[in-house]
Amino acid sequence: MTDWLSTTWEANWRPFQYFNLYRLVLAGLFFLAILLPHEWTARLDLAASGSLLALAIAYLFVILGGLFLSFHWQQHFNFQLSLQVVVDVVVVSLFMYAAGGVGSGIGVLLLVSLAAASMVGRGRLVLFYAALATLGALLSQLYGVFARGFDPASIFQAGILSAGFFATAILARLLGQRVMINEDLARRRGVALENQSLISQRVVERMLDGILVLSRDGLVLRHNPMAISMLGIPLELSGALSRFVPALHVDLVAWVSGDGPETSLFVGGDGKELRARFERTSSSDGELLIFLEDVGRIKERAQQLKLASLGRLTASIAHEIRNPLSAISHAGELLREERRGEIQDRLLRILGDNIQRLDRIVTDVLQLGRQNRAEPELLVMSDFCTAFVESFAAAEGLAGDVLHLEIEADAMLCFDRAHLHQVLWNLLGNALRYSSRGAAAVRLLVCRGSMDGRVELHVRDDGPGVPEAVREQIFEPFFTTHTQGTGLGLFIARELCAANGASLELAPDQAGAHFILIGRNDTCH
Repeated sequence: MTDWLSTTWEANWRPFQYFNLYRLVLAGLFFLAILLPHEWTARLDLAASGSLLALAIAYLFVILGGLFLSFHWQQHFNFQLSLQVVVDVVVVSLFMYAAGGVGSGIGVLLLVSLAAASMVGRGRLVLFYAALATLGALLSQLYGVFARGFDPASIFQAGILSAGFFATAILARLLGQRVMINEDLARRRGVALENQSLISQRVVERMLDGILVLSRDGLVLRHNPMAISMLGIPLELSGALSRFVPALHVDLVAWVSGDGPETSLFVGGDGKELRARFERTSSSDGELLIFLEDVGRIKERAQQLKLASLGRLTASIAHEIRNPLSAISHAGELLREERRGEIQDRLLRILGDNIQRLDRIVTDVLQLGRQNRAEPELLVMSDFCTAFVESFAAAEGLAGDVLHLEIEADAMLCFDRAHLHQVLWNLLGNALRYSSRGAAAVRLLVCRGSMDGRVELHVRDDGPGVPEAVREQIFEPFFTTHTQGTGLGLFIARELCAANGASLELAPDQAGAHFILIGRNDTCH
């Protein structure tokens, strides 16, 4: 166990102030005992004399001075406490002597002073206070025996009172130690709880899921900012849940009654599909928890995990495929040099076409691992698009009027040059594949965006457009409607745009396909 004598703690001024207030009341009682009629205080035998009155006045002023210092000069706690205890011992001993010794009962007042001093005092001072009180009681009683003829047997009574001084000091010290330890423990636990509460609050605020805390009656008590964003509520969320999200409230009531599942699907703000999960708490108020999750984000995360695993697998397979693919291609070239006949030429063409398709698939798969390595620069769109269209038209063998280019003056785009080249090649290649290849069948338009600091690239064709049934799948990996496609072109294009802080979306046009790339036109960071 901790040494109860050597253990110390911080100065506790508030109990010391209460102790001084008690002593102030005690001084007032001494005044009353002196000034009241003698028959009222006959047992104390305190005669109204100038010396006793002066002692009471001096005691009152010392207490007032100590009380003032305890409020306005909170330093040297041990010294102030010890000084006040010494004053109490001297004054009470003198009043006890004047009242006839130990038999008057005034010495018992020292027990209160010792108990209070021992509870807030530190170290071995508590024994020093008990020793002072013992000396005061014994000396005043001995002097009374010799000077005023007190009963000699009262010395034994004074000894018993002195033993009580030590017992009171020790017990008060042990009690004070326990109180201080518990107070310190409560304070440290309070600080730890407050810190944990702040951390938990910050974690909840930063969570990507929404959290609602509801009462048994369906009133929203607390929530995090993400819940407001997901539900699409512009004002502070408070009040009944049924007022804001009626569909969610109906499912919650069904779950509470035991007739519904613990999850609910509903449409939140901006048309997002949300999933709510209900949970009970063990709080005394029976509060309910609702966790809100964005189903689209969950699907996207699952897709990213699947693509990451698939990318690692396919990349390793792609490297292994390229070696035998090169050998097959080389063998095909050797066979083509031999003049065998029309059937062999057709078979070689089929072989060459499939070799090119496999090589394109391998190239796209390998590109999946390099899509985030963007080095954006501020591109002048008039120069970049003009050079790009010329190279694209030459590679595809297009006539001069098939691809129409329209660029707004001074248009700029912050984008990685190689990434933009790949994105436009994919978009224009798709547009050319489904177009009529007539005049202006494929259009590339560069203009300022609807928001400041944005620029838009529009790629349109005059083809049949994207069927409504597959519009939501058009950007998914390995999804294609073309027999020679890999299903990775549009997916990689969108990922490259995201890596450069841009977006790629399919416009809801009815005639022809219309893709819009939206990027920044300010300084690249």
